[in-house]
Amino acid sequence: MKKIANCTIACLLLGLVILPGCNNQKPEAKVDVTNLEKTAFQTAGPWKPVTDVRADVAIVYGAGDRKDMTFEQRVQSWRDRGYTTHFMTGIAWGEYQDYFTGKWDGKMHLDEGQVEQDGDTIWHGHMVPYIVPTENFLKYMKEKHVKRVIDAGIDAIYMEEPEFWARAGYSEAFKREWKKFYGFDWRPQHESPENTYLANKLKYHLYYNALNEVFTYAKEYGKSKGMDVRCYIPTHSLVNYSQWQIVSPEASLASLPCVDGYIGQVWTGTSREPTYFNGKAKERVFETAFLEYGSMESMTAPTGRKIFFLTDPIEDWPRDWVDYKKNYQATFTAQLLYPQIADYEVMPWPDRIYEGLYRVSANSEEKANIPRHYSTQMQVMINTLNHMPLSDNKVSGSEGISVLMGNSLMFQRFPTHKGYEDPQLSNFYGQALPFLKRGIPVKIVHVENVSYIETLKDTKVLLMTYSNMKPLSPDAHDYLADWVKGGGVLVYSGRDNDPFQTVQEWWNTEDKKYAVASDHLFEKMGISNSPKEGEYTYGKGTVYILRQDPKEFVLSPNKDAALVDVVKRMYEQKAKAGTLEFKNNLYLERGPYDLIAVMDESVSNNPYTAKGMFIDLFDPQLPILTEKIILPGEQAYLFNINRVPDKSKPQVLAAASRVYEEKVGKKDYSFVSKSPLNTTNVMRILLPSAPSACTMTDKQGTELKDTKWTWDEKSKTCLLTFENDPDGTNISLKW
Repeated sequence: MKKIANCTIACLLLGLVILPGCNNQKPEAKVDVTNLEKTAFQTAGPWKPVTDVRADVAIVYGAGDRKDMTFEQRVQSWRDRGYTTHFMTGIAWGEYQDYFTGKWDGKMHLDEGQVEQDGDTIWHGHMVPYIVPTENFLKYMKEKHVKRVIDAGIDAIYMEEPEFWARAGYSEAFKREWKKFYGFDWRPQHESPENTYLANKLKYHLYYNALNEVFTYAKEYGKSKGMDVRCYIPTHSLVNYSQWQIVSPEASLASLPCVDGYIGQVWTGTSREPTYFNGKAKERVFETAFLEYGSMESMTAPTGRKIFFLTDPIEDWPRDWVDYKKNYQATFTAQLLYPQIADYEVMPWPDRIYEGLYRVSANSEEKANIPRHYSTQMQVMINTLNHMPLSDNKVSGSEGISVLMGNSLMFQRFPTHKGYEDPQLSNFYGQALPFLKRGIPVKIVHVENVSYIETLKDTKVLLMTYSNMKPLSPDAHDYLADWVKGGGVLVYSGRDNDPFQTVQEWWNTEDKKYAVASDHLFEKMGISNSPKEGEYTYGKGTVYILRQDPKEFVLSPNKDAALVDVVKRMYEQKAKAGTLEFKNNLYLERGPYDLIAVMDESVSNNPYTAKGMFIDLFDPQLPILTEKIILPGEQAYLFNINRVPDKSKPQVLAAASRVYEEKVGKKDYSFVSKSPLNTTNVMRILLPSAPSACTMTDKQGTELKDTKWTWDEKSKTCLLTFENDPDGTNISLKW
């Protein structure tokens, strides 16, 4: 995840909207081979007692040998501890020095790196540039890496982060790919918007093709060995890649038969990217994470592909433990507010989390390992993910407002042409934040997915603009127009004067002579070209056009009223969706878990008060609360004891460990607890009555020292505290 800066061809380019399989039928969802792959983590190292995370899957990173240990030995070290093992490596970078230095095929390939206008290569590490994925490089990936891991018995492969920097595109390798793809000589992308667009569409295609080719090979080679190999793409959200000015295939990959799913890579490092709202640019980690996860859900939900949501208790760049904890809680809450996603990568790189040294506070240069209280809290949180249910419950607030986005968001970000700026992706955030900040759980819709009937099913009002993206296919307009005709409400914001409106594209070539992309959509709905601001009717639906770019709603203070007022009126009067409720919080019940986020910069500064019988899962002491007050800018994660289905059954409700071998008797309850070494366990156990005895022993049966247990009568829970052991701690309770 570290970013170190220093069919036909047309079908491949245009993505889902016109690819085979994109019809008006919901596709059959791919079935997971097992339900035992709910949680995962990625690691480059072998099993160690201090990183024994106890998720379902250990994703072993990199196919190379290291530290006197082969790849196969690293894999086996995790299997010996009961883990399912998968494999991950980068597709745009990795430990591929043998390729670039000529050890693999006798030829140097450093000219295949991504290069900026000034001639500098963009490096990811020593002798490893970000890659232009040439045919020869893909041959190397298949023969040197994919074949080896399948031979080692790996049946799930993750090729992460297919990334081409928007500022790159000047290498000899890229020029060769340009000539091969377009049939004419390379053009410098900085010279015109059209060249920029062509360059970025090529980057998009190159990684679409790369993953298609590598994954198709993986599946075919797996079949030759009697294996069903599954292929996943760990990738940042479209929101983040667009902000960071990176091009990647994103949503279009879900249409490929060789792609089984994604990992949605959202964490503090992506979500702390500053955004504009009410005229101020700053970090808004919870809100950005909520929209990033929404983008990932939108990308996959209509296609039936599996997706793991990722969070990271720290991040790539050195911060302090206080900062890490605060922002981890924000991103963790955001991911759980998507109740139809219940598979998780609980952390990347456990070695750096458990063994890394970071500042103890923002104002201190003292560095230390993860504090015990934070490792306890983190383990409580990730252990809940092993039990997190899918839920049909909805996040509180007015439903049915969605923002349209598309892969071409990545095409217009760099360089700037004719002085048109979109600071911090404000044309996107200018549509989303005015509603999210008012407590409306705004959804994301991918234009590449509008052909699927599920995509717009629950949308009442769709917000869109072409100031920051363009439709890659005219087909999308057919589906959008049909949706409006059937009763949908479309609010279009845009001056349509950005320089990318005039690039040579489908709307202004051959038989189509539209000045701007939106005119084609408006004509589909019986609206004249270049329509003025105002309200229009089409069939049973309504179109409202605002002649402001969405960025104008957030770049200056108090400028979003024009958008909010129109959407409120459209929602209530035209969509007839009820009252559009404004508030400063989001709330979700998910099984026994309560998720609460209270936003600042909202309609009030009032706290949110939850009442009931709770375990506070963000507090490493796991206290019992009957009331929890959440202030603006904070989140809460509560276990609601009142929603336990069977309170007569002894059970662990929350723990900084994973529980195995449970045995329930008439007057006793026992189990084995496992978690990483050098961490402290705190657990809450529901019992019929106060225990008369509590015994804690290690694997050899020796009773543990420094253990504590207390009874809470009102909640009927026993609180245990002891030091964790990856080999297992035997717990026995009698009453």
